[in-house]
Amino acid sequence: MDTLLHTPTSMAKRPCPFPSFPSSPPPNPNKLPNMNNQVGNLLQTFLNLADSHSLSIDQSFEHLLDSSPCDADQTLLIDRALKLGSLLLEAGNRSARKRSSVHNSHTWALPPDLTIKLFSMLDAQSLCYAAATCSMFYKCAMDPLCYANIDLTTVVPKVNNAVVSTMIQRAGKALRSLKLGIVPGPTLPHGSCQPLVYGIRNAVEVSNFSWNDKKTRQGKESSTLTRYCLTPLSGDNGAAGAVLRGLHLYNIERIDNTSLCGALSACPSLLDLEIIGLHVDLRQTLVSVSMNCPLIERLFFESSKTGRDDSLKSSTCVDLVNNCPNLTSLALRGFKLYDYKLRILVKGFCKLKYVDFSTSYSITGSFLRNLGGDMGGSLLEVLIFRDCMHLKELEVARLFASVLAGDFRFLRYLDISNREGLAAAGDSYGRCYSLSIIPTKQVLEERPDICLLAEFPSEGSFVDLGQMTDSDLTSEVSLSSQLSSRASDGLSFMCTSEINYSSDQTSGNEEG
Repeated sequence: MDTLLHTPTSMAKRPCPFPSFPSSPPPNPNKLPNMNNQVGNLLQTFLNLADSHSLSIDQSFEHLLDSSPCDADQTLLIDRALKLGSLLLEAGNRSARKRSSVHNSHTWALPPDLTIKLFSMLDAQSLCYAAATCSMFYKCAMDPLCYANIDLTTVVPKVNNAVVSTMIQRAGKALRSLKLGIVPGPTLPHGSCQPLVYGIRNAVEVSNFSWNDKKTRQGKESSTLTRYCLTPLSGDNGAAGAVLRGLHLYNIERIDNTSLCGALSACPSLLDLEIIGLHVDLRQTLVSVSMNCPLIERLFFESSKTGRDDSLKSSTCVDLVNNCPNLTSLALRGFKLYDYKLRILVKGFCKLKYVDFSTSYSITGSFLRNLGGDMGGSLLEVLIFRDCMHLKELEVARLFASVLAGDFRFLRYLDISNREGLAAAGDSYGRCYSLSIIPTKQVLEERPDICLLAEFPSEGSFVDLGQMTDSDLTSEVSLSSQLSSRASDGLSFMCTSEINYSSDQTSGNEEG
């Protein structure tokens, strides 16, 4: 050990390949102004060389190298030239940014608060471009208010968890809405019936993008949202999720029931929830909404497996009605739903104005009987039943008769269009393609304020969906009469509805 600590002074030192320069003494503060002037003059002379021809500078530098016969000296000169060039480039860029900031501060007409307000209206990519313009814009673009409404929806997968986390962290307690996932185009208005279920493969085909285009697996994963993409909502003791008002998720294939329910548990102030194309269960999602989002006003849920999700239970409908009384807009599209469950929802939500059950199976329309007045559903403004394969002509006729009788006074939009026609009155599997028994003309004359869509094919070919059967007409009439009286207590109404509809032949998997 002593041998390692005390090296004999007689030991020869290895020669250094570079020349040793005497260390310069520390600068005298009194001489700094003169030194700065000298450096400035020298730099000015040096910058004047920028007007010279590049060939002359090359030749001069080569001559300087040739005048140093030692290879180490030549290497040192080259390194110093590169370092000086790098320093000048950094200084030039820094000065350019400063000048741009000063210029923008003088010429930009808006004060910082209005600039932040303007930047908050930009999409995420445009906001990043603005932040890279100058330091003044960067400072404004880093304000949390600019990230209050985050929209990271894309046509092709190019957003990963890190991007989402960064945006949410920048927003902090200012976060109000978050949109993630893959959409086929611009977000459609609420009244649209075009399906938005969309997968990564569809996005790849649209953009001519190939996963096998010389990309490693790590590269593929880096542009994909995983089941943990919503975890930042729970970070920092749930600060971001606690103030979130709107959450829209589109076709994120890796989000499952656990990750979605975990995210909803961090969003007690959620008002607007839109879920499209996720591989999640309807019942579990509604249970989570009922438990964690009591203020919810709009719920839009489109299934990724049209007609196959029949997980909704009556008890789930009861809990949702009792725990989320402020719901005004409800869309459940592409699910296998039954009339008695929908009646629990439509009759139970006293503030409901918008209903969309498009492309949902097993709906006959019987749930609308005796609604539209004192029995519930009196505030409904929009009813959409497009492509509900089991919607019956007889039930549509009864709905129109209710409108003529003065019910549904606030109804403004009704869509009963069906690419396979309506189910015939006397035959559950027969189809009708005209409105022979439906008083359409009379309704339009007496209620010109209603926009009615009833588009049917001239000739139809009904596809027999064996597992999606209807309850027979006599059962529906019996159930309707049993539900005609209104209970004073909401919960007792739900339980009564459950008993009355327990004989429905379409509820094969319903719990007891």
